[in-house]
Amino acid sequence: MIKGNHILCLIDDDDIHQFIIKKIVNKLSSNQKLLVFSNGEEGINFIRSTIGKIEKLPDLILLDINMPVMDGWEFLEEFITITPEIKKEIIIYILSSSENPKDKERAKKFELVSGYIIKPINENQLESLLESV
Repeated sequence: MIKGNHILCLIDDDDIHQFIIKKIVNKLSSNQKLLVFSNGEEGINFIRSTIGKIEKLPDLILLDINMPVMDGWEFLEEFITITPEIKKEIIIYILSSSENPKDKERAKKFELVSGYIIKPINENQLESLLESV
């Protein structure tokens, strides 16, 4: 069981993966809040709209790379521009089905990305991430 109240944000267009994450989060703790967005634009718009409301901002973002409308890389570029306004540390992990070494290297170039996880994430991995928040 996870201790504490955290807000986890999943930005991923894969309905099956969204379902899996919801199930794992519900199993781990009833205290965790899960925000789900289907593309980077939805995610960045939410963060922009809650910048002044620290209690509504996520503690942890799991970010897919390949999505329609705004992909994960574009999300990160936008996130960097608003980071100075955010008065809360938000941990970001890339969560992708891409095992391409170029994607992993690109992710390392973003200082605000804490790691790169290959889908599907399992319960132990997600529990560890939430415990580290």
